[in-house]
Amino acid sequence: MRYLENFTALNVFRKTPTVDMFQFNPHLKSLTITETDLSDLDPKVFLPIPNLQSLELSDSNISSLDFLVQANLSALRYLKLTDNEVLMINETIFKSLPSLTYLDLDKNPFTCDCSNAAFIQWVKNNKQTQVVNAHRYQCSSPVDKQGSLLLDFDIDLCRDDGSFLCFISSTCLVVLTLLTSFIHNFLRWHLSYTFHLFLAFLYDSRKRKKGVPHQFDAFVSYNVHDEDWVYREMLPVLEGEQGWRLCLHHRDFQPGKPIIENITDAIYGSRKTICVISRSYLQSEWCSREIQMASFRLFDEQKDVLILLFLEEIPSRHLSPYYHMRKLVKKRTYLSWPQAVQHPEVFWQNVQRALKTGDVLTKNTDLPTGAAGC
Repeated sequence: MRYLENFTALNVFRKTPTVDMFQFNPHLKSLTITETDLSDLDPKVFLPIPNLQSLELSDSNISSLDFLVQANLSALRYLKLTDNEVLMINETIFKSLPSLTYLDLDKNPFTCDCSNAAFIQWVKNNKQTQVVNAHRYQCSSPVDKQGSLLLDFDIDLCRDDGSFLCFISSTCLVVLTLLTSFIHNFLRWHLSYTFHLFLAFLYDSRKRKKGVPHQFDAFVSYNVHDEDWVYREMLPVLEGEQGWRLCLHHRDFQPGKPIIENITDAIYGSRKTICVISRSYLQSEWCSREIQMASFRLFDEQKDVLILLFLEEIPSRHLSPYYHMRKLVKKRTYLSWPQAVQHPEVFWQNVQRALKTGDVLTKNTDLPTGAAGC
C-alpha cells in the first residue's frame, strides 16, 4: 500500500476518514470518495499525500471549501465537488491550489448575492482553471434569484467605491472643520447669547408662575463713558429722592459670574430697563447685547418694560446702522436729556412717571419726547 497511487471509495465509509488514513500512502495521486458524509472533514487527512493530483469528493455533504486552505494540495490539478451543499466560495481558496486546471462544482446550491461576487469574477477572469459547466450553475437563494444563473448575477452592484467614499468623507471633514472654525470665530458669542436668552425665558416663565417679586425697579444699561452722568445726575434723584431700587453694572453685578448671565439676571430681575443712550452706547458691543435682550423681553412679554433715555441729540441718519435701536425709536416714545436740560426737574418727573407706568404695553404715552424723525 505504500506505493498506492489511486484510491476510490464509493459509498464505503460510514463516517469521515480519520487523519491517519493515508499516512502510509505518500505517493497517492488520485483520490475519489463519494456518497459519504464528509461534513466535518479534517484538512489534516490530506497532509500525508502532498503529491495528490486528482480529488473527487462528490455527493458528500460538504458545505465549505475552506478545508482546502490547510490541506497542502499544491500539486492538485483536478477537483470535482459536485452534488454537495456549497453556498458560498471564497476565491482566495484557489490561491492554495496553484496547479489547479480543472474544477467541477455542478449541482451545488449557490447563493446569488455579494458573498459570491469575488468567486463569480474569478470564474470569469481566471485563465488557468477551467470551471466546467460554470455557465449552468444555478442559484438556490435568495428567493427572488432561485433558478437564475450564478454567472448572471450583477457583481457591479457589490462594488465598494473606496475612492468615492474617501472623497465624501474628506469633503465632510473639511466642511465640518470650516464650519466649526467659522462658528468659533464669528458666531460663538451669538450662540452663547441666544442660549442665555432661552435660559432667561425659562427663568422668567418660572418666576411668573411662582409670583416671585422683582429684585430691582430698574436695570440701568449705560456705557462706561457715561458712568459719571449716571452717578452724578441719575442716582441722586432716582434712588436718593424718589426711592427707586436701581441695578448698576459695577455695583450690583455678581463677581466671578459670566457677564452675559449677570446681564440676563439684571434685566429679568428688574421691572424695567432704562437704556442711557449716547454715541458711545451705540458703539459698545455689550450695550448692544443689553438692549437686544431687553427688546426680546419687551416683545416676548408684551409689557412696557423698556425706557429709552437719550443723553445726546442723535440724528436719525446716525441710527441707520443700528437696526434694533432704530426700530425701537421708530415705534416707542423716548426721553431726551438735551431738551430737558433747562428744566431737569420735569425730566426726572417724566422718568418717575415712566417707572410707575404699569406693565400694559402701549405704542405711545403722554411723556414729552424728542423727535424720532425715523
